[in-house]
Amino acid sequence: MRGKKTGGREQGTPNRLTKELRAVLKDLLFEELKNIPEQFTKLEPKDRLDLLIKLLPFVLPKVEAVPMSLNEPSIFGFED
Repeated sequence: MRGKKTGGREQGTPNRLTKELRAVLKDLLFEELKNIPEQFTKLEPKDRLDLLIKLLPFVLPKVEAVPMSLNEPSIFGFED
């Protein structure tokens, strides 16, 4: 059994510190985004490729395999 809450924020009240921290991080990130093209060109080719691979999921969605039943018509016009 839980005890009665005796302090802290009221339920549903936003956390002011979290809100302020998000604003600071957002501004910092926005400034750093301006520097990406210049910093990117300074990287070694291997590091550039690693960075692109890490950023790719944020730009393009992952493609999932779609299972196909043997009895379904083919989109290519021929049967299995």
